Amino acid sequence: MQSLMALSRLIDAINLRVGRAVTWVTLLVVLVSAGNAVVRKVLHTSSNAWLELQWYMFGAMFLLASGYTLLKNEHVRVDILSSRLPRRQQIWIEIFGVVFFLLPACVLILVLSWPVFVDSFVTNEQSSNSGGLVRWPVKLLIPAGFALLVLAGVSHLIKCVGFLLGRCDDPGRREGARSAEEELAEEIAREAQAREAAALAETGATRKGER
Repeated sequence: MQSLMALSRLIDAINLRVGRAVTWVTLLVVLVSAGNAVVRKVLHTSSNAWLELQWYMFGAMFLLASGYTLLKNEHVRVDILSSRLPRRQQIWIEIFGVVFFLLPACVLILVLSWPVFVDSFVTNEQSSNSGGLVRWPVKLLIPAGFALLVLAGVSHLIKCVGFLLGRCDDPGRREGARSAEEELAEEIAREAQAREAAALAETGATRKGER
């Protein structure tokens, strides 16, 4: 089990580095998108290369960060029923979902997308748009992104088994951080309290005015 936990930590380190790199890609997408919009509106011209670069990086954001998202437990969950169960039963559901849904789907897409990339790379496929970019790098993003997601799924599976065996912490919690759902609930509660306080203040001011 120790060797598996070491493998899990290695996978997490890889996805963590990729996720941090993608944050810079997000900044670049914003700058390129803003630049494209300014040039189009002000100079009344555009570049297919820059437009394609924009959606290349947009695709990289979602595909390469998928494993990082799973690592941070920020993926979408529909757990209306499982949230009512004891934590160990929830972990068994996690294991079932990873083994029978996540990994098979990701491996299938990875296998099917690899020949598409290889064909594009061998033929040095170019964009059909005038002045566009070469196509194989963006097609590489598909198998690369799903490979990272497969690795993240394996790491999550190891941690789930480790938790059931008492070898590691709950994989649903990362370093004591609150989940996105908890943060959203707290934000909604703060807004409700602020509105209530404003309403009380307004009511008090109205009563003073009546006096």
